[in-house]
Amino acid sequence: MADRKPIDSWLTDMDGVLIHEGVPIPGADAFIKKLRESGKPFLVLTNNSIYTPRDLHARLRRMGLDVPIENIWTSALATAKFLDDQRPGGSAYVIGEAGLTTALHDIGYILTDHEPDYVVLGETRTYSFEAMTKAVRLILGGARFICTNPDETGPSAEGPLPATGAVAALITQATGRKPYFAGKPNPLMMRTGLNAIGAHSETSAMIGDRMDTDVLAGMEAGMQTFLVLTGLTRAGQVEDFPYRPSKIVDSIADLVDRI
Repeated sequence: MADRKPIDSWLTDMDGVLIHEGVPIPGADAFIKKLRESGKPFLVLTNNSIYTPRDLHARLRRMGLDVPIENIWTSALATAKFLDDQRPGGSAYVIGEAGLTTALHDIGYILTDHEPDYVVLGETRTYSFEAMTKAVRLILGGARFICTNPDETGPSAEGPLPATGAVAALITQATGRKPYFAGKPNPLMMRTGLNAIGAHSETSAMIGDRMDTDVLAGMEAGMQTFLVLTGLTRAGQVEDFPYRPSKIVDSIADLVDRI
């Protein structure tokens, strides 16, 4: 890392880095406060497409983390940016929540189940057999298959829940069509996020708690990567991967002085 350029902008995952099960991780408030005071561009990222940035802003603020709406980047926003670049003014059949439908509305997409250009699958707590059946038939009819993120499970107070990746696998088995995932570990999410804040990968860093999504996406996008040990990946698991983060730290508190 000694040969790298100074870090002028920061991207950080949310769950496992800033918060854990609805509670701020010690040091998260100081990290966000110092970022805002520094004036450096930054983004808080999440692969969860359920919530809009406005929802997440309010959720984080209730926890004592004041992150402006424009500094929140979700897999839903990355998906919408991708579709807007690929087929402006298109149409989509959407399985998802307000975070995804709002992002697609904002780029002028028509949400329909009548010959849509795309079937877009996102996160929801109410996956229905009827909606999945309709998605299968539309894809077999020619709609292109897009997913917000590949996460196979999501957290809940009761335990893991099936998430986008698991439902995508079901639809793939039924159609023979694999989706394009816009969220992490696709570096597209990082690059579109960097573009949104006018930052460059050579002078940016990604902070995450997962080797297989955060660190991988940050590395492939050309950024420095920091793995925190407050989330899913444990220190002893790092050697299981064929790539390494730029640095491993105990928590976000260890990075406050680097801003």
